[in-house]
Amino acid sequence: MPTVREATFDLLRELGLTTVFGNPGSTEETFLQNYPDDFRYVLGIHEASVIGAADGYAQATRKPALVNVHTSAGAANAMGTLLSAFQNRTPLIVTAGQQTRDMLLLDPWLANHDPQTILQPYVKWAYQPVRPEDVPAAFMRAYAVALQPPAGPVFLSIPLDDWDADCPIPLAVRSVAERVAPDPARLAEFAQAFAAAENPALVLGSDVARGDGWQQAVALAERLGVKVWAAPSSERPPFPEDHPLYAGGLPFAQGLLSEKLTGHDVILVIGASVFRYYPWVPGPYIPEGSRLLHITSDPDESGRAPVGDSLIGDAVLAIEALTTLVPRRSTQITVERQEHGMAPHPPIEGSIDDPADDGPMSARALFRVLRGASPDDTVLVEETPSNLADLHAEWPITRPDSFYAFASGALGWDLPAAVGVALAERDSGRNRPVLAVIGDGSMQYSVQALYTAARQELPLVVVVPANSEYAILKAFGALENSPNVPGLDIPGIRPAVLAQGYGAEGVVARTPSEVRAALAQAWTRSGPTLIEVPIDPSVPKLA
Repeated sequence: MPTVREATFDLLRELGLTTVFGNPGSTEETFLQNYPDDFRYVLGIHEASVIGAADGYAQATRKPALVNVHTSAGAANAMGTLLSAFQNRTPLIVTAGQQTRDMLLLDPWLANHDPQTILQPYVKWAYQPVRPEDVPAAFMRAYAVALQPPAGPVFLSIPLDDWDADCPIPLAVRSVAERVAPDPARLAEFAQAFAAAENPALVLGSDVARGDGWQQAVALAERLGVKVWAAPSSERPPFPEDHPLYAGGLPFAQGLLSEKLTGHDVILVIGASVFRYYPWVPGPYIPEGSRLLHITSDPDESGRAPVGDSLIGDAVLAIEALTTLVPRRSTQITVERQEHGMAPHPPIEGSIDDPADDGPMSARALFRVLRGASPDDTVLVEETPSNLADLHAEWPITRPDSFYAFASGALGWDLPAAVGVALAERDSGRNRPVLAVIGDGSMQYSVQALYTAARQELPLVVVVPANSEYAILKAFGALENSPNVPGLDIPGIRPAVLAQGYGAEGVVARTPSEVRAALAQAWTRSGPTLIEVPIDPSVPKLA
């Protein structure tokens, strides 16, 4: 009779989950003992980095990822990036050890006191098996729940003495559906309403990108001949930004968004919420006289929409079906793409000037240099909130699966996620270069991810625009009329030195010519490189 450990590892093999992202603790060692030769352990030295790396890897491979963190405090450390994984709709199976069953009644030290709520509300399902022999079946259920739409993280808490118990329950491996087809009758109603509109608009969200639906989205847009917007703060671009029908990203605020959509009588939103807002700018949800149609795979997202008629279904399946239902529009329109592309607000005024090759740079100038000095197929991972508009103005996303950001706004996701994306690029054989742009403030939240990149010998390039301030918070202070907020300047941080401490190459580049030279060297290395670039501090205008 197999042990629980043997049965579980056999199940994980059948499911293709032979890479474990983890940070081990005392309650996890019984799971990891005599670790099988055909499994790989990707070590992160903080739980936030572990979750972020697994998230990036799962997104880039379009497969679930298995995560193992320490009990209680370790699980709590994971919460920041777990929030991002949840809102990114990434299928992660997060596990943590639990103290020995014989002690649980005594509320022992380092126990998950309430294992089914410790990671709520950022997991779809949480469970601690009632019996040791239930552990493999719990993994199977976790796999199914993580994958079924809307996908997302799940959590298993497993007592450390369960692994050596006998497992008399036969192994049951099953497949699950990952897509939900929309109701044909309801979809036909949507198609008829959209076809009858005088000036309709199409708003696409990140679920289109997650479903590998760029080609289908382009086919629908060209058949309809309508303006295409990206939903506010799309963490995955849903449409090629160089397409003539692409207008850009909608603003992140209620009143501003409604203003952008003025003149459209029917607005069809696919694969996004209605709508993601921050900060508060009052105004109507949609322009007066407009009708909104909403297609999402998430019943909760549909239920909380404040306006519009909804339809539950997979974004890409809905797009494919609509393309066959709507007649081709004969009218041709000209769409003016906003300068800041997918970003929710315009670039900082005066930031466009090119500096001398030996002069200091603005964020805009740095991003122009980066785009010009990076291979065409570079994958960009972003966490630089105050410079978002400048980045998107200089680096439009024109290839699928070439841009990743966090859906949550919780700092600390970008750096470990970039590690996971780089690992996925190598494992898949695509081997596209990966470049992460992360602010000097953001970098501190998961700086430990550099260690994982170095140990895995990943050719990741991290560029840190260093402005020595939390510029995005200064922008919110201006918007909220909150002057003299303390703690918004962060002088003295030396990102390149920190990188060296974790085993990465760390360099400082102050001019365009130095950035180009540093990048040229970085692209040839087998391990990670961090390029610290001091930039002129500036504060964006959010509204």
